[in-house]
Amino acid sequence: MSGNVMRGVYLPGDSTAVLRELAVPEPGPHQVLVEVGASGICGSDIGYIYHEHKGHRGVDGPAYQGVVAGHEPAGRIVAAGPGGTRFGVDDRVIVYHIAGCGLCDNCRRGYFISCTAPQRQAYGWQRDGGHARYVLAEESTCVPLPDSLSYVDGALIACGFGTAYEGLRRIGVNGDGDLLVVGLGPVGLAAGVIGKGMGARRVVGVELSARRREWADQLGVFDATVAPATDAEATAAVVADVLHAPGAITTIDCSGSRAGRATAIAGAAEWGRVSLVGEGGTLETEVSDALLHKQLTLHASWVTSLTAMTELAANLARWRLRPETVVSDRFPLEAADKAYALAAGASRGKVVLLPSAELRP
Repeated sequence: MSGNVMRGVYLPGDSTAVLRELAVPEPGPHQVLVEVGASGICGSDIGYIYHEHKGHRGVDGPAYQGVVAGHEPAGRIVAAGPGGTRFGVDDRVIVYHIAGCGLCDNCRRGYFISCTAPQRQAYGWQRDGGHARYVLAEESTCVPLPDSLSYVDGALIACGFGTAYEGLRRIGVNGDGDLLVVGLGPVGLAAGVIGKGMGARRVVGVELSARRREWADQLGVFDATVAPATDAEATAAVVADVLHAPGAITTIDCSGSRAGRATAIAGAAEWGRVSLVGEGGTLETEVSDALLHKQLTLHASWVTSLTAMTELAANLARWRLRPETVVSDRFPLEAADKAYALAAGASRGKVVLLPSAELRP
């Protein structure tokens, strides 16, 4: 470490990102100081913080408490406080983005995201996050980053890839059937990559933006990408033509839109399994023909668990799949305002910040 001051990115809530100086923190008991190699910009940062400070589940008032932004960091531990048992200096880690109480049933299952204790804090929302050279992390929130994966890979696993993996695990994606991914933003792209790794027979994406379809096509994981038709049923017919089948046995909506969710349901085959991971919006569907008569199962999931995130990192290394392939733009910390503007606008894929020039991404 050089000096006791660093710069971090803050989000005033007026569609800007600003840099401010703050002290480099020192780790206390069971804490580690992580030099951040990469830190992703998440859609929830845009929706709940960047444009306007909004409330969020489990938080009274505005979710964002004026801290260093960024809940998707990965990097190298450079200092460790007393009492640590699993991680130490020079370990490469992903930081799971919620520090839970560790005692409730959800925390004991590894789902810190669903902790409702008063002391629950999200990195980048209620405690300083990864948009700085260093982030102070609880040892309990660290996930091992395999040597074959980059810090950018780790940053993507920290949220978007973890979210997609949980949704795909819930519906049991495997080589027995096809996968339909609705919405090809960063989480949808992650679902395509992971679905391929999990062995899905064919992976088809639906996306309104031609720019994003073009980016998805070059990843080499989607067998086809299509634009939405006039309505969900018409789009499902297009997907069926592509698959040469009545529908996909597994579908996932990553769009968070009513139209996208309707497409995921309409595009599911009889006895299909549908996963909903996109935030916001509403779900509106006819029940009898759309759900009951097709014998569909719907799953809704919110992020993932610590154990599943650890499993995902190991699986991606084993599958030789690199999350960073979905990254379209990388920025130094000093260009955070430009990075956020792009992420909130017409980015093709994922946008990440690289806070530490000394660490190779």
